[in-house]
Parts: sequence; C-alpha cells; structure tokens
Amino acid sequence: MTLLLLCLVHHLPVEYEIQIATVIVDMSKVIAIANQKGGVGKTTTAINLAAGLAVLEHKTLLIDADPQANATSGVGVDPKHVKTSIYECIIDEVPPRQIVIETSTPHLHLIPAHIDLVGAEIEMINLPNREMMMRKVIDDIKEDYDFVLIDCSPSLGLVTVNALTAADSVIIPVQCEYFALEGLGKLLNTIKIVQSRLNPKLEIEGILLTMYDSRLRLANQVVEEVRMHFQDMVFDTIVYRNIKLGEAPSFGETIIMHDAQSRGSINHLNLAREILQKNGMTKVSEKDKKINI
Repeated sequence: MTLLLLCLVHHLPVEYEIQIATVIVDMSKVIAIANQKGGVGKTTTAINLAAGLAVLEHKTLLIDADPQANATSGVGVDPKHVKTSIYECIIDEVPPRQIVIETSTPHLHLIPAHIDLVGAEIEMINLPNREMMMRKVIDDIKEDYDFVLIDCSPSLGLVTVNALTAADSVIIPVQCEYFALEGLGKLLNTIKIVQSRLNPKLEIEGILLTMYDSRLRLANQVVEEVRMHFQDMVFDTIVYRNIKLGEAPSFGETIIMHDAQSRGSINHLNLAREILQKNGMTKVSEKDKKINI
C-alpha cells in the first residue's frame, strides 16, 4: 500500500501526501528507544515512529527487546503465538531473517519478543563479549532496512546495554511530569559509559517530550526545564496526550493505521520527518518540515 493509498483509506486530504513525501536515500541507521523509567511512552514511541518511517516509504525493522512484548502486540502480533523471537537470535544464534514478521503496515517488519527474554541476561553473563550479542544479530540484517528501531526494556540491564552497543543513536522519551526527569541523569551516564567502553559511535538522536498536556502548568514547566538544560538535544516535536494514541494498542494497530487524522498520528509523522531531516534523508523544504495540527 503506497503512501497516497494510505491517505485515501484514512480520508486524509491529498495535500498531506504531498507534504510528507520524501526522497529515499540508501543508508541504514539503528536507533534504540531507551529509558529505564517505565510509563514514559517508550514503546508507544517505538511502535509509532517505526510506523511513521514506514508510511514515509522507508523500509523499517522494529526489534522488540522488552520481555513484556508490548511492541510485538502493539503492531498486531500475539506474543502467545510467537515461537522464535529475539531471544533465540541472541542465545541460540538463530538467523534473524528466519523470524522476521511482516506487519499490516507496508514497509514495516518486526522481530518479536517473548517472555523468555527475561532469562537472557542470566544466560549471557558468562558469555564472551556478552555486550555484543545483539550487535551480531543486527549486523546480519540491518542492510535490508533503512531504519532499525529497538524498543528497550524499562531497565539498564544487560539487554538494554546490548541494544545501546548495537545502536548508532538513542532516542530518550521523557514524560512531561516531574518524576519523569528523575533518573534521566543516570541514563545519560550509562550512555556515556557505553560510548567510552563499548560503542564510540553512539550518539543521542534526541530527547522526546511525551504525554504533553498544554493545560497543565507543570507540563509546561517540564518542557521549559528540559529545553533550557538540553537545548538542541530536544526534538522540536512534542507528543501530546491523545485518547486515540492510548487505545490503538488494544486493537493491535499503530496510531497511523488506527486513526491517521488524530493528533497522536500527526505527532509521530512529524517526529519521523524531523529524524529524516536531521539525517539528511529528505528534501522537504523548510516551510513543509512539519504538518500543522
């Protein structure tokens, strides 16, 4: 299904299709989405950013590296029916191409997770180069895709360290609430350690402000504080609180397939466009960089 067809299916005006058209460049980038704090919109970001990039006709692989397997179910795959997952790739060296699943979103593929991933950290402890296991998996397959996105678990354990070691960059979702800022320094310190010891090329793709409600004074204060302290590291795009965004996973759909006209869908398309601009993968003009809500 092409981008224009998606627009017609979801009753988007044709100008949306023109605005978000991109020029595809032959490259591959691995991005981890990480935050050790739960409930900050990490999996929501992974699912819908992957869908946004795919709808913009960039071949995208989503790797679910969280034992809860929410990214797996969020794109319509029942984890109970998953027989081989990222766990088997890491521990048993199953070739990743054997377990890739096509999703209902064109250009979006999935390597699923399973609850067995809980035991992966224990099994990797005594392995040589244990921090490099996921890199081996991704190196085998990344050239098939323009983007590989890794949904990390809400921890700074060995699987998350593996994801950061395999990644070119990391997106850090931060909820627009006070407590969400706690622990951000610890995550940044972990990233710094990975950069110095395991993966010198790792960069911070950006800090993404999520679950924003413009009516709340605290949310606005958090936005101001984060932008003041981290400046250019913060994405221009902010993901607003949105009912459709919250209900889409219960249908096993990305927000773009669930309701392409919703604010949550437009936020994630804007995020995809911003990442493409940052990486020189689109020729959209300055005035058309963002879809207005």
